[in-house]
Amino acid sequence: MSGSRPMSGAVVEGVDFDRWAVILCKPDAVARGLVDRILGMVCAAGIAISDRLDLIAEPWQPHVVYRDLLADTGRRNLPDLPTLIDDAFAGRQVTVALAHGEPGLHARLRQLIGHTDPARAEVGTIRGDLGDDSLKEAEAEHRLVRNLVEASDDAASARREYGTWYGPGRRLQIADFDRCSVILCKPDAVERGVVDAILERIEAAVGTVANRRNVTVQPWQAHVHYWDLLADADHFPDRDIPTCLDDAYAGKAVTVALAHGEPGIHDRLRQLIGHFDPPRAAPGTIRGDLGHDSLERALDEKRLVHNLVHTSDDADAARRDFGTWFGANRRGLLIAPTPIPAQPTPTDR
Repeated sequence: MSGSRPMSGAVVEGVDFDRWAVILCKPDAVARGLVDRILGMVCAAGIAISDRLDLIAEPWQPHVVYRDLLADTGRRNLPDLPTLIDDAFAGRQVTVALAHGEPGLHARLRQLIGHTDPARAEVGTIRGDLGDDSLKEAEAEHRLVRNLVEASDDAASARREYGTWYGPGRRLQIADFDRCSVILCKPDAVERGVVDAILERIEAAVGTVANRRNVTVQPWQAHVHYWDLLADADHFPDRDIPTCLDDAYAGKAVTVALAHGEPGIHDRLRQLIGHFDPPRAAPGTIRGDLGHDSLERALDEKRLVHNLVHTSDDADAARRDFGTWFGANRRGLLIAPTPIPAQPTPTDR
């Protein structure tokens, strides 16, 4: 039918909801002051959190979230489920946040949250460690079980729940490249096992490192990344630069990540990683402290110097580096995660 809305119910374009989920901290989590602790447990599992929002639930919002339950004609035990949902949510405060990770995020969150019935949830899950209710008690009192939190089941529900809680007209706020740099931990960093040390130092310096991923380098990626070396190959008459790049990178493992900070991040990171020739890098820089190679040795051996790490030179380079290593159509990854304060280790309930 001409002009009809899309069957997918799309509420936002350009976001890969296989990597994004909506987390709903329910009214009981808010009332018990557990929201920070819950989101802290999600962060501790290596899942980035952003766009935390506190709001008062309107009646229609839980109706959309629980649409499958409400529309289930086989429901027998709770014929007044709409009333129970209204009693539990309408007019009550909830907290929502966006979780971001790799494909499989939704299944990981379900495991982390635990069984619907807190009394049956395993120790180490959110409901198992923090829950104080049970399905048996809820049924006896004819109400919904208080189980603290839930997250999107899959990409389709994440898309729907994003529109439900954040609004279909709201765009995800994408970080600009003046505040975001691409980190490339080169093959020598991976081979020497110093990637964690490098990323920890960068995070301590700029604030946030997110979206870490391991990549097996395709030749085109090295060529695009080092376009300036290839275009200025006449300056290296004794070396075959394309062959050097392919030898150093093609088929090799690298680790990439995004650094988020304030404007000026590119200059700060260049100072932190140090001079491209490790022996000339100052103590306290990454290359100065961790570098094992030298430009002199690399020139003698007619290869590229092994200097561990690259960060984007400026905003334009960051935009190009992002497209090279993460994919030009994945701008949803550029949302800067909101740091969640570290929480104490949950105790058994």
